Amino acid sequence: MPIIDLDPVIHLPASNITHAAVGVIQRDDGFVLLGERPVGKPWSGYWEFPGGKIEAGETPEHALKRELQEELGITVISLYPWLTRSFNYEAKYDAAGQLEAPAKMVKLHFFVVTEWNGEPSGLENQAISWQHPENVNVSPMLPANMPILTALSLGQLYAVTNLSELGDALFFERLKIALNHGLKMIQIREKQLSAPELTFFAERVIEIAHPYGAKVFVNSTSFNSTSSHAGLNLTSAGVHFTARDLMQLSAKPQGLLCGASCHNSQELAQAATLGLDYVMLSPVQATLSHAESDPLGWSAFSQLVMDYSLPVYALGGMQISDLHTARLHGAHGVAMQRSIWA
Repeated sequence: MPIIDLDPVIHLPASNITHAAVGVIQRDDGFVLLGERPVGKPWSGYWEFPGGKIEAGETPEHALKRELQEELGITVISLYPWLTRSFNYEAKYDAAGQLEAPAKMVKLHFFVVTEWNGEPSGLENQAISWQHPENVNVSPMLPANMPILTALSLGQLYAVTNLSELGDALFFERLKIALNHGLKMIQIREKQLSAPELTFFAERVIEIAHPYGAKVFVNSTSFNSTSSHAGLNLTSAGVHFTARDLMQLSAKPQGLLCGASCHNSQELAQAATLGLDYVMLSPVQATLSHAESDPLGWSAFSQLVMDYSLPVYALGGMQISDLHTARLHGAHGVAMQRSIWA
């Protein structure tokens, strides 16, 4: 297997694009560290994830470690590559019409920092605050960082239902066990069920998952076949599009969390263009569900998701024990249809 440099040096072009390394410093309880931009800097008073500009000759990882040492006084021990997002900041003017911040395009290279030495403190006289991504109570946030909070609300383990193999009683027993162990993402994919059966099954899953704060997604094959959601209460759920449905989609449905299955760069690009909330990329390893498909392997997976803007779940032959490897290769998490229910 060839060695893939997951953190290449950024060769800065002669353009107006600013490359920055950004750290999502995350505690074990899910809280992340936000900082308020100090007086005297553009967009002062706005909250953001800490980080800073990547200098010529630096890798994003090295730039982030330097910035977090300078801004917060911490030494990074462990981190994972995550999302890369571009954002076009329009010029900002004060009440008197004076230019506060010029227009610029930024490319943000996000990392999730999971271990560090030292207690973070605002060394640049900036306020800092630990916040939960689903209940942020500081504002305003820099616009480029708002989608990041949505992405952070998605659990790292994603379970696809397997009623057809487990049967009704065993599936719901295993579902409750998984929820008690912290499962937060569930996709309902049961092609063998009739429309009334699917509706009944989905409503049971949503009802059981709701007290745990778990997000439930209905696969678009079921979504389409049951005619206008079959009466499902999708305020408690979202939609996961098959690759075929993804490529036929012209706009993301409003008011719903949406994901999609992807297998190549074209499908990944379509999901990003539509602004979906996540994707599954498969098959990473050999899997019973798609035995005829050649697995990507981690090397090809990492190449496909490098510089990608959406959270990516690795799917295909995954075990919970693969989470660390998946995250090292740029994944947000892992998705499983069989091993999660074992």
